[in-house]
Amino acid sequence: MSAKTKQDGWNSRLGVILAVAGSAVGLGNFLRFPGQAAEYGGGAFMVAYFLAFLLLGLPICWAEWTMGRHGGLKGFNSSPGIFNVIWRHPIAKYLGIIGVIIPVVIYMYYVYIEAWCLGYAVNFLRGEMEFNTVAESKAFWGNFIGISEDGEALQSFSLSHVGLYLLIVFAFNFVLIYRGVAKGIEFFCKIALPTLVVLAIIVLIRVLTLGAPVPGEPDENVYNGLGFMWNPTKTFLQVEEQGNKPNTSKWVTEREYVDKARIAEVQSKIDNGVMPGYRLKRVTIVEQLANPQLWLAAASQIFFSLSVGFGVIITYSSYLRRKDDIVLSGLSATSANEFCEVALGGLITLPAAVAFIGVSGLAGAGLGTFDLGFKVLPMVFSEMIFGNFFGFLWFFLLFLAAVTSSISMLQPGIAFLEETLSIERKRSVALLGLITAIGCGFVVYFSKDIKALDTMDFWVGTLLIFVLATIQIILFGWVFGIEKGFKEAHQGAIIRIPNFYRFIMKWISPFFLLTVFVFWVLINVFGFSFKGKEEAQLSSYVVDLFIEPNTVAWMSVGLIVALFVFFGLIVSTVKRYKEVAQES
Repeated sequence: MSAKTKQDGWNSRLGVILAVAGSAVGLGNFLRFPGQAAEYGGGAFMVAYFLAFLLLGLPICWAEWTMGRHGGLKGFNSSPGIFNVIWRHPIAKYLGIIGVIIPVVIYMYYVYIEAWCLGYAVNFLRGEMEFNTVAESKAFWGNFIGISEDGEALQSFSLSHVGLYLLIVFAFNFVLIYRGVAKGIEFFCKIALPTLVVLAIIVLIRVLTLGAPVPGEPDENVYNGLGFMWNPTKTFLQVEEQGNKPNTSKWVTEREYVDKARIAEVQSKIDNGVMPGYRLKRVTIVEQLANPQLWLAAASQIFFSLSVGFGVIITYSSYLRRKDDIVLSGLSATSANEFCEVALGGLITLPAAVAFIGVSGLAGAGLGTFDLGFKVLPMVFSEMIFGNFFGFLWFFLLFLAAVTSSISMLQPGIAFLEETLSIERKRSVALLGLITAIGCGFVVYFSKDIKALDTMDFWVGTLLIFVLATIQIILFGWVFGIEKGFKEAHQGAIIRIPNFYRFIMKWISPFFLLTVFVFWVLINVFGFSFKGKEEAQLSSYVVDLFIEPNTVAWMSVGLIVALFVFFGLIVSTVKRYKEVAQES
């Protein structure tokens, strides 16, 4: 490691807390979380979510902080070096490559989405975002990102297309990362995090005062939006239809009701024969918790929320000193993230959407990150009084959140290149810039149906995160050792980790994680539904590779594999890694 790298570090405890919180606070907080919560039952989802937070999020977070600082004190700042210190086995450093691959590859497509946020903020400020329907908003999004044809995203660099914004945000990220840990990452996060919280509170106040903004549609209001997301029991209106076999029938869901008065009114009509062939189906919180996909969604959201399993926290914490607190700092960073996610993101996105298009309209538009963020909400803001102003604030805060996340994705790669190639920061920044520019260019060029982005997000942004999180919790609990790990964590600690977490981190967390991972593979890769007698259907991502080969999907996976090989060759030549592995 160069002298310059070794001297790099955090200026303050607040700085590292805000930087770690910034790495976690991103689009997932404000867009993905509300949609997941609504789709999987609101109250039921929150039960699974907080259990996943306590049994997966916090344990893995503390494990990363502890192992990262321990490795940093030994002179290593990247996950291959840190894993090599924790487990002195030849394979450890190669497993650590996953902790570099994940943030580097995610950056390649995340910066593309980051450019969307900046572009939308600018266009709201210009007064160019006027939509009467979700379809109009969707059409603008497709044209803006170039979804119709490969290469379309790079054909124009006007203010109404993504190309110009991509150049700006890509350069901006590397200017910040070039300045270093303290002068770049810490400096920006100290400004960006408080700013985005203030902006979110301003938008939240506006949303909560919307009431029922659409004349003649009293059901479309903020309170039903809150109920749609948070109600523990879900109530659906179903109609009886002809079944697949003769003389059989089936119940098909038409819409969801949230308002209690409306539910009582509909139930009365059904009971009095005014609505023959209909029924209200109530799904309790217990029934919802029996759905394996709910637990998968909750666990996945925790990874996105806290940036655990990304390879970021373990690098950030490697720049700490021995007596720097990591227990309270880790708890503070996760708590700050949860505030942004639950108290801000959870109260803004869906209530605003339901207030303008209703529960059924929102369900029809979709609850995914892109559906909510770039198709539904732009239309909502355009219909709102002073909508251009609040739309600008919203997308600018999303842009700030995206930047704090994207710069965190670059630091593991910088640390890896400095550590393995013994080069100074400006050279590592230039090399990583070249690597990510190639990857980002690939993602943006193959913009048709965002196939490259979607493929890379599935295999790296979802699958590999599960793998890395599993490796890390096993390394901490079974290789580093619980007793040694807790002793290391409590060096300079302001508070102590509760003793019952010894059992959780050694037994419960690995078991929970492995169980979730197995179900995730069965459901999302092999297509098992666990719903009655429905036949399993292979994931579209598997189909794209092996059943109906898709060229872009194969090239996306090939790019990931090529990076693994490249980083693996670098790791195999590092003399310091071999020396550590040979020590007793």
